[in-house]
Amino acid sequence: MKKNSDSHRRVTKRIRWIARIWGALILAYALALFIGYAGNWISTGVADPYAVEDVSPLESLPPIGMFISALGLGIAWRWERLGGLIDVVFQAATFILMLITIPITRHFPRTAIPYLLMLAVVTPGILFLVSWRRTRQSPIEEDGHPKDSK
Repeated sequence: MKKNSDSHRRVTKRIRWIARIWGALILAYALALFIGYAGNWISTGVADPYAVEDVSPLESLPPIGMFISALGLGIAWRWERLGGLIDVVFQAATFILMLITIPITRHFPRTAIPYLLMLAVVTPGILFLVSWRRTRQSPIEEDGHPKDSK
């Protein structure tokens, strides 16, 4: 009984720390990009001097969704469920938007990169949700039935 419970806790702890480290790397990268663009905007008046003119607002939404997802990963350090849900929901919305605006079959090797990036960003969110769910679950006894709370 005790061995099974300890194993369940250890696996949950590992999942949580994998999600935290992975999410922290994504958040650090997103914040570095944000600080870089904000610093450039403050010093030159333009966030990205190499930006293309006449960009549609739909093309601006995927990076915003990615940044909000990265913030969700930061929130997940304290509130796993909330942060994981923010990450997963915004990545799902970004995925749907990307499928509508830039189909994956058009110029495949080049368009596959944003989809792979979305997969890398959504994975820690899913791991946070799994970790949250496992902490709410009672460890299963050796006979396969849930532990009684008596």
